Amino acid sequence: MFREKIKVLDCTIRDGGLMNNHEFDLHFVRAVYKALSEAGVDYMEIGYKNSKKLFNPKEFGKWKFCDDEDIIKVTEGIESKTKISVMVDVDRVDIDDVKPRKDSPVALIRVATYVKDVDKAIFLANHFDSKGYETAVNIMAISRALDNELTECLQQLEKECKAQVINIVDSFGALYQETTEFLVKKAKNILKTKEVGMHAHNNQQLAFANTIEAIIHDANYVDATVYGLGRAAGNCPLELMLGFLKNPKYDIRPILDLISKEFILLSKKMEWGYVIPYAITGILDEHPRAAIALRNSAKKDDYREFYESLIGEVEE
Repeated sequence: MFREKIKVLDCTIRDGGLMNNHEFDLHFVRAVYKALSEAGVDYMEIGYKNSKKLFNPKEFGKWKFCDDEDIIKVTEGIESKTKISVMVDVDRVDIDDVKPRKDSPVALIRVATYVKDVDKAIFLANHFDSKGYETAVNIMAISRALDNELTECLQQLEKECKAQVINIVDSFGALYQETTEFLVKKAKNILKTKEVGMHAHNNQQLAFANTIEAIIHDANYVDATVYGLGRAAGNCPLELMLGFLKNPKYDIRPILDLISKEFILLSKKMEWGYVIPYAITGILDEHPRAAIALRNSAKKDDYREFYESLIGEVEE
């Protein structure tokens, strides 16, 4: 009924931070960490490790930068086996800001990259591996990757990269189950020494289904977020994933409590999840930035005009 090797990574604070400039307060982040710990979730991705030389700390919340001191304030006093993860983007991290693993509360560093930047991602993953971290590479916008370029990317990752996990990322929520199956099988066929993971967005309400499809084809690392909180349409809901997995180490009840106490109120203040503009960008395999901008405008519900603006049929 379950595979022991499956690991669940919660990226609520990291992905959700894309909707509020990473300005979650300490109480909220501690509540998430405590609930994930009690639920037995394997990893909590708490944010990005971005360079303060590139981004002004006054314009973003602390989870854009994830200083070790701030992470310790989240975790201190909470008994937990849930490991802390941070994400770095190619060209946005200062590697000198990252201490050796033995001096940091972070266990896992995930490098986000496009196929074209895989050489940079390999350098970063190998560097962080040398500092003692678990490492992973997230291949973003995989729905737009040309098949031959993706093949070469995966081959390079297998031969040159020390990362333990390679994640397929459906950045635009554009994948269907058949394509998910194809991509996971392709990755598994090439990545003989690494695990394959899945990070899905919910633009077409397929994040959960596509994550299940990835699991069926032997992806052992899965991303999810509490109540689906994440950029734009959000992600595979953690509560659904824990309900699906039959591993007795996971307990859905702390997550249900967390949603009742924290996320219902948050959902009244901040919008995420399935709405038509995000569905449109998913259908068209487009970045959701235009839909996010629409939802913050006076025309937030002008769906047809938005659709036609993306396909180039707006009448003059």
